[in-house]
Amino acid sequence: MTQPGAIGRDAFRLFGRIICGCLVAILLPIAASGKPRVSLAGGPVTITAKPIAYFDKISTATQFGALTYVGGFSFSASDPRVSGISAIRTTDHGTRFLAVTDNGDWLIGRIKRDKHGQPIGIADASLLALRNRVGQIVFGKAMGDAESLAVDEVTRRAYVGFEELHRIWAYHVDALATSKARLVDVPIPVQKIPANKGMEALMKAPADSFLHGALVTVTERALDKDGNVFAAILGKGGGVFKVRHDPRWDVTDGDFLPNGDLLLLERRFEGVFGLGARIRLIEGRSIKPGAVVDGPVVFEADLSEEIDNMEGLDVWPDRSGRLHVTLVSDNNGSVLQRNLMLEFLWTKADPLRVRRAP
Repeated sequence: MTQPGAIGRDAFRLFGRIICGCLVAILLPIAASGKPRVSLAGGPVTITAKPIAYFDKISTATQFGALTYVGGFSFSASDPRVSGISAIRTTDHGTRFLAVTDNGDWLIGRIKRDKHGQPIGIADASLLALRNRVGQIVFGKAMGDAESLAVDEVTRRAYVGFEELHRIWAYHVDALATSKARLVDVPIPVQKIPANKGMEALMKAPADSFLHGALVTVTERALDKDGNVFAAILGKGGGVFKVRHDPRWDVTDGDFLPNGDLLLLERRFEGVFGLGARIRLIEGRSIKPGAVVDGPVVFEADLSEEIDNMEGLDVWPDRSGRLHVTLVSDNNGSVLQRNLMLEFLWTKADPLRVRRAP
């Protein structure tokens, strides 16, 4: 493993933060403002990928907090709709995936792997337009800004959280091209949610966990009077709870571990200091109506690692039972940002390397 000197590494981090941060500060607000969407019902797309051998840009390190880097890639396509990926769910032991974009599309495909099992690209990909409650294709950013995704394998339902017009819609997984949306009740008061800070995380708890398979949603930055983030357990016996908020970080996604604990992905954007990504571990038993939950930071990265605007997180088991964590980025349709798919193994958190969020 290459071990660069502390001075050189710190200088690299500062330089990278300043240069990349300045570019992002200029372009992110422009890209995020959106543009008219040319919508198609959907069809196959060809995706080109560039493998990322190492997560750290200046070393061959593989361990990052509680995660061990497996591999990943950046990707693009001639179809401009392959962008803005906000959430992902991986199926078939890491073979296939379903994702949503903030342009109002499903993206489905197969994850290509090399002989060592490392992810190297996407094959058999298709885009399908999301549809509304009467079966019409969703048009416009206000209606199509999909930010979160959960899948119930038993009922074969996919649940999508939207912001701008805040709501959760349910679809038939096996008929995504034609499925009409069904509205799902959410106990969070909509008036408490800012237009662009909606339900960024949506996940299904394990059936045998403390939450008994309930859907859980966490907003990006809808704050109560004490500065905590609104969240909710959906369905019978559910209700509103809160997540302790660090003003430097916003929630972007999450997923449950098999034991019922929650991995919560967060993003930092601080202008010239650039982008950051981190994961907090929330004890599953602490998630209940009326609670304010918090937990330790088990992973953190900045621009000295291979990150971008990280918005999607998924937990899944491989065929041997090892747990993987997949992270994806939303490039905001910008030529200076990247679509990334990064894969890690979940390893037991070392208490000496894990720190509690402020």
